Amino acid sequence: MSKLNKIKGFSDLFPPQSSVFVFMEEKARQVFKRYGCKEIRIPVLEKTELFARTIGDETDIVQKEMYTFLDRKGRSLTLRPEATAGVLRAYIESQLHSRERVSKLFTFGPMFRYERPQKGRTRQFHQINVEVLGTQAPQADAELLIMLWAYLESLGLSGSLVLEINSLGCPECRPGFHQKLVDFLQALDQDKLCDDCRRRSRVNPLRVLDCKVPTCKSLVQNAPRICDHLCPDCKKHFEAVLSVLEEAGLSYRLNPFLVRGLDYYQRTTFEIVSSAIGAQTAVAGGGRYDGLCKALGGPDVPGLGFACGMERLALLLTDIKEQRMDFYLAVLHEQALNKALLLAQRLRKAGYAGEVSFEVKSVKSQLRLANKLNVKTCLLLGVDEIERGEIVVKDMQTGVQQAVSQDDLEQALGLNLS
Repeated sequence: MSKLNKIKGFSDLFPPQSSVFVFMEEKARQVFKRYGCKEIRIPVLEKTELFARTIGDETDIVQKEMYTFLDRKGRSLTLRPEATAGVLRAYIESQLHSRERVSKLFTFGPMFRYERPQKGRTRQFHQINVEVLGTQAPQADAELLIMLWAYLESLGLSGSLVLEINSLGCPECRPGFHQKLVDFLQALDQDKLCDDCRRRSRVNPLRVLDCKVPTCKSLVQNAPRICDHLCPDCKKHFEAVLSVLEEAGLSYRLNPFLVRGLDYYQRTTFEIVSSAIGAQTAVAGGGRYDGLCKALGGPDVPGLGFACGMERLALLLTDIKEQRMDFYLAVLHEQALNKALLLAQRLRKAGYAGEVSFEVKSVKSQLRLANKLNVKTCLLLGVDEIERGEIVVKDMQTGVQQAVSQDDLEQALGLNLS
């Protein structure tokens, strides 16, 4: 029988790597809930039409990267390549808009894109997403950014990161800019553009500005800038966002070439970038998407949000270690097996974390295992200890051990761990 291996671009996460993901999720819950965000769980599988309508038929994601297939009834289904579309679908379908004026929702989980696997990018990857629905206020954009930065600070990362921000305008001001950009791109030597940008210049010209190919980046340095073509309302909105960020002490860098890869973004757009994982790489990004909810058949509700790439954040979280267990209970005689299990259960109910041996081994081998498990305390229980109603408590750091009454075990373990 042939060996079964994982699919290329998909990963198994064991400790300590999985501990980093748990750490990120726990911090997200702590920080986001302080801002009134509520956690939502959405399916990883949706109708393909949802992503075609939200992301855009001409985007690389829809054309090249989605995992799409027909189910047994011939329906086209897709593993979600991003979370915003699914959150909005759930928001509309549940009619949450009829119960809340402003909804703040967050979720995390796996996303799927067929891309060339590379550092920090896999075909199954994980994101933390926040979506705010129901307000056009520029203060909401600023609060979202302040919350994102607070989250990154809680991870201990903010010192190595930079916030880049831009405005993409709105349906009122973008058409004029779009035509100027098309004229500029058509005047370029098309042979010098990469294959993707030659196609994008015809179907999605804004994406050419965000190309990472050095030749393309050089060619568009003198391209028209959307920030120079904002209508009065968009300009006022963007200035208000920046003003709040400045008053909050949150530094930013204006980037006129910053666009988002998805068609639904408008007005405020941003990325958090790091140069600590190779070339300057985005670890989080998002922006405003007023009009998307209506485009999906819902109410005309404004929205904004962001996503954090958990694999990329994990590359920066090199100091996170798996939390040590409090004890390992070593069994030195068969008669102690049941008693040891019950004592371990008692300690767990008291809030201590630990393991208990299911077989009898020598003291030396049990202590070796306790060291391997990196526990703080090793407890030793044999037939002599049972007869005396005692248990041996050994501090694995100092090597000091003492026999204590089983009735006083919780107190003794607490003293040993303090």
